[in-house]
Amino acid sequence: MKWVLFFWALPLVILGSWYSLSYYDINFGYMILSRPMHDLVFQVYGNILGIPPETIPPLVLKAVIVDSAVLFLIVAFRRRKVVIAWWKARQSRSPDVSLAIDDNLSSAP
Repeated sequence: MKWVLFFWALPLVILGSWYSLSYYDINFGYMILSRPMHDLVFQVYGNILGIPPETIPPLVLKAVIVDSAVLFLIVAFRRRKVVIAWWKARQSRSPDVSLAIDDNLSSAP
């Protein structure tokens, strides 16, 4: 399961790093990290998809969020027995909050 998470996180880190560095034109001498290349990439994707280039980053962000949620739901489903046992143990350890409120009252006038 850790390999699934690794291969999920690696492309996100690469994409996020490229986007951040190229957006702010921090290129370290590499053309791929320059702002003109950033604009060109989104222009090409926009032409291929038939949408304005400035709408692509929010769409990618939404896709990353949905895909991440689906992946974590799959992981939680596969480990549901461990998660349920953890939740039951957590619930059994927590004291009743309604009884503890009276003990915390101040005796000040």
